[in-house]
Amino acid sequence: MPCDPLGNYLPPNTPPPPYDPPGEDDAAHNDWNPFHNRAQFEIADFLYRRNQMPGAQIDVLLDLWAASGDDGTEPPFASHKDLYDTIDSIQAGGLPWICFTVKYNGPMPIGDAMVPTWMMTEYEVWCRDIRLLMRDQLANPDFDGEIDYSPLRMFGPTGKREWSNLMTGNWAWKQAVSDFAKW
Repeated sequence: MPCDPLGNYLPPNTPPPPYDPPGEDDAAHNDWNPFHNRAQFEIADFLYRRNQMPGAQIDVLLDLWAASGDDGTEPPFASHKDLYDTIDSIQAGGLPWICFTVKYNGPMPIGDAMVPTWMMTEYEVWCRDIRLLMRDQLANPDFDGEIDYSPLRMFGPTGKREWSNLMTGNWAWKQAVSDFAKW
């Protein structure tokens, strides 16, 4: 049954409340927050995501940028750490981050073979709860008409199963099949 944010049931055919994106009512709202402007955001996106430049190389680039600033222009970040800290301070959405660790637990080399470092290393994985993320996405009118809600099982030319997104996974398939079975 549809309900309001406080859990009170709504009468039938009640229209949803208007979408109110976070920060829209704030007069000082900065669409590029925590970045100072679009240029700083684009530089961070280029260095970190598109180019995946190593931290040491980011520092060299920023040092060169600072050395060429005879006109008083400062580099967008003081160092790779400043860049990473700025990215980490992004407050998009209200979903909490979840951290867990993973480590290889399969068979190890036998005999005199060296064990690769990656087999012995514990890795941190940071993510957000996919169910909460999907809830927020589905509530956002920007995605209206942009999402195919149909679960799908895809198979490659050899008949092997392929996964590409949430709707091609087992969870989506099982949800649809279990809901259908209730009818």
